[in-house]
Amino acid sequence: MEGPFPPFEPHGPGENGDLPNNNNKRLRDIPLRVVLPNIITVLAICAGMTGVRLAYELRFDDAVYMVLLAAFLDGVDGRVARLVKGTSKFGAQMDSLADIVNFGVAPALVLYAFVLDQASSLGWIAALLYAIACGLRLARFNVMLENKDRPQWQGAYFTGVPAPAGAFLVLLPVYLGFLGIAPDFYYATVVSFYTVAVAFLLVSNLPVWSGKSLGARIPRVAVMPLILGVVFYVAMFATFTWETLTLSVLGYLFFLPFSLRMWRRQAAAHAAAARSNGD
Repeated sequence: MEGPFPPFEPHGPGENGDLPNNNNKRLRDIPLRVVLPNIITVLAICAGMTGVRLAYELRFDDAVYMVLLAAFLDGVDGRVARLVKGTSKFGAQMDSLADIVNFGVAPALVLYAFVLDQASSLGWIAALLYAIACGLRLARFNVMLENKDRPQWQGAYFTGVPAPAGAFLVLLPVYLGFLGIAPDFYYATVVSFYTVAVAFLLVSNLPVWSGKSLGARIPRVAVMPLILGVVFYVAMFATFTWETLTLSVLGYLFFLPFSLRMWRRQAAAHAAAARSNGD
């Protein structure tokens, strides 16, 4: 007799990947390593949705922390899955759907509750555009993963600002609000246009360096400065949270033109190499 829930098939019906199987090639027992990344993804959704609740309870500082926690968990689940060899088709789909909630819906609603509601319909339209742009950006990202003809060097770049970074950027008005800027109508109007601008960055063709080309190894002489730098940033974040987040957003925005310049240089270099090989 079957139970009330369908069997968990992380790789789809009839597919078992590297998991144990029986004579019918159907999954019997699921290793915990396959389920663990999905649990982390669900916790990320819980954090994002809790951030929305806290925002409507006017606990905006805790709401921002929850959205940032969701972003952290989103970055962890995929790495945990690869580390424990627990990747699955189910997990990939679950992670993509979670991103829409955590980086599209949750930040838009937190921002609307904090300041965009002061701009009435304009603020709501801006929140809608941001959430929809995030969904479009994630859908495009999933489609581009299937593009096998893309040059390998382009894999070091995102097309458009990634969704986690978009959530980080769009919450800048909240950070500034905690630094003393009152969320009135005029501020809300400016924030509405800023929100639309971030939405545009999500769906644009702007190449954004992902950092994947750095690799997993670093020079020996860079180990100590790296550790000290991380400790310094964490200490600053814990002590001067909103100032650190504001400067981080400004630094990221300042970096985008340099990312475009890096892309153009690499594109020109590879084009020149292709022409020389053709000759």
